[in-house]
Amino acid sequence: MQNRSQSDTETTAAVVVDDLIVADPADAWESAGFTVEDGSVCRIGGVVIRLTGRDAGSGIVGWSLRGLPVDAAGDVDGVPTTPSNRSASAPARHPNGVVAIDHVVLMSPDLNRTVDALTAIGVHPRRTRDADLGGRPIRQVFFRMGEVIVEAVGSPDAASEGPSALWGITYTVADIEATAAFFADRTAPVKDAVQPGRRITTVRHREFGMSVRTAMISVPILGA
Repeated sequence: MQNRSQSDTETTAAVVVDDLIVADPADAWESAGFTVEDGSVCRIGGVVIRLTGRDAGSGIVGWSLRGLPVDAAGDVDGVPTTPSNRSASAPARHPNGVVAIDHVVLMSPDLNRTVDALTAIGVHPRRTRDADLGGRPIRQVFFRMGEVIVEAVGSPDAASEGPSALWGITYTVADIEATAAFFADRTAPVKDAVQPGRRITTVRHREFGMSVRTAMISVPILGA
């Protein structure tokens, strides 16, 4: 990565993403090549995506975390949060080639506040990257939460009121070209990712009835 300052804490993550709660119907995800069990459970790596339907709203409406401090509140910087004690799930096989969640994007109106909120529950930044989005400067702060990287994104020099929100998911796939072929004209052309040696494509999620922004990325390159 470019323009990145290192602040790695190479310790094992104590707070782990167990579940992501998504206000989508199961059939939308099935049409996008995800295996959904029991009408609402999508097992991806060791994480469960729980599909609650449109009555709960839209997008990622909350998460459950394992390893939360006993005094943790019911939200993390505005994201509804519940504690979890379950063991990691066994992964399911998905026709679209997804094998794991690479990272979840957490959009923040006040990045310093969000970093403080995550630090307060025992999750510490691993690295920071400055970039731009549509001509606007942004800052990305990365946290390791079990299998999942949480990428907090916000302005580096401005803050506003309001909660943070879980905004999108990028999945690791076994074969990026095969996954792109599966989605055909409902995915963008495969291109080089920011991560060295990896390739990425974005899925036109709304065409499947999904409300979560979705990308697919190739497996990490060892040593890159």
